[in-house]
Amino acid sequence: MRRIAEKAGACAGGVSESGGECIGVNGSGYDWGVKEIGPIVDRIKDENDKLDGAYVTVAMMLPLQPESAAEKQQLRSELQGAYIAQYRANREEGAPKVRLVLANPGKDYAHQDEVVPELVEMAHSKHRLRAVTGFNLSLESTREALSSLTDQGVPVLVARASAGSLANVEGKERRFKGLARILPTNEDQARALADFNGSRRNEQTVVVRDTRNDPYVRSLADAFQELEKQEKGPSGPDTMTFTSDGIAVEGDVDNQFRPMVDTICSSGADTVYFAGRSTHLRLFLKRLAQDRCEDTKFTVVSGSDGASLKNKMSEKDWAQLVDDSGEPKMTVQYAAPAHPDAWRTEVRSWQDDEEKRTKRRPDAAKAPGSLREPLNELAALRESAETGKAGTLDLADSRTMMVHDGVRTAVEAIRGAKLAGETAPTLQQVGNRWATMQATNRVNGTSGRICLTPSGNAYNKPLAVVRLQPGEKKGTSRLGYVGLAWPLERKQAEDCVVRGR
Repeated sequence: MRRIAEKAGACAGGVSESGGECIGVNGSGYDWGVKEIGPIVDRIKDENDKLDGAYVTVAMMLPLQPESAAEKQQLRSELQGAYIAQYRANREEGAPKVRLVLANPGKDYAHQDEVVPELVEMAHSKHRLRAVTGFNLSLESTREALSSLTDQGVPVLVARASAGSLANVEGKERRFKGLARILPTNEDQARALADFNGSRRNEQTVVVRDTRNDPYVRSLADAFQELEKQEKGPSGPDTMTFTSDGIAVEGDVDNQFRPMVDTICSSGADTVYFAGRSTHLRLFLKRLAQDRCEDTKFTVVSGSDGASLKNKMSEKDWAQLVDDSGEPKMTVQYAAPAHPDAWRTEVRSWQDDEEKRTKRRPDAAKAPGSLREPLNELAALRESAETGKAGTLDLADSRTMMVHDGVRTAVEAIRGAKLAGETAPTLQQVGNRWATMQATNRVNGTSGRICLTPSGNAYNKPLAVVRLQPGEKKGTSRLGYVGLAWPLERKQAEDCVVRGR
């Protein structure tokens, strides 16, 4: 197998070969040997080249040399979101302007310890690095990167990773000082889904989990097992386990699923809480579709990594999930951090409800701000993607939206923390700013209103409940929006003031 660095050719300036990968920081158009991101890194370079000396730098830290087609598409979507946020920020009123750089910590963040020192140095240089965002995988190495950066005073914003171990705990001393995150944790997602779906009896449910040491899987499994403890009725099947060899490694996992599915079919359960990565969720769904029990239509519930499932499903995979009548063989559901259909659907639902109540249909412009503002933000994202030549967007898996909102939140924090007459705020001022970003200081994101707690967590941020919708015809399968769910089992307050639970 050829090494990634060899495929990419010589690594660019500011980037060096390490362990077969090109590791480092770059904002001058280097595509890291991944042609799919070439056009968007060119746009980032163009935007950076327009800046004079009065700017701050925001870094996107995430693996930049994926090998699979699905992962390359996901990376392209993430970088589109970052670029669109930069493009918008540099055309709005407000200072300073934003330089965007890409930081590659290698596959699974394995070389993060080589990149962190470069970022820390940039924070104390003429480039004025003031925030690091990205962080799309919940791994132990990701946690180490967060810890190292925040210990050295660099503000960090997590835009995609959902493990609870990558968050500060409310009411306790912050383990990551200067950390913010804009998506609910796996624990929050599980609570929101349970409230959305209503109570299930314990004998109906079974947890299936990966035993590999993976913070995302571990926190999701813990959350699902906590839900089971709260369910009433006779005990259901014990937790069932499999062991994978890696996030994107199929290995012999399908073979492990074969006897497991037989047992599930004999157990009387009809709901599976799946704590695993999307690579293995795909295999489980296919196995369940092949070996499913007669007269049992299963519901499979998983976490936010399910958003990656669409990019990993082939037409043959989709076809296996549909019966002879064209109906889905099972319901596959997860809590996504965002969905492009959410706000339009919710505004129309509000209009319908108001029409029933008042006998008159109100204008969409009169919808509650918590629905209207994200819808407007999504329209602005799409408009900026077109004028900024960001390329065709695929918003269904929420990556573009979440990364855009992450960079936008970082920019708002930087600008809000800057004192009059200063070129840029200090690192500490930015880190302190997170806790003030609620109420009128909130950020209106495409994924919803972003209101941060004193610990830097997203406060009762809505989640989009998404369902896998296999289509009868080629190319018609999709991730369909179902509704909104909230971690605190109540809607986010319109004033966006953080209150005790």
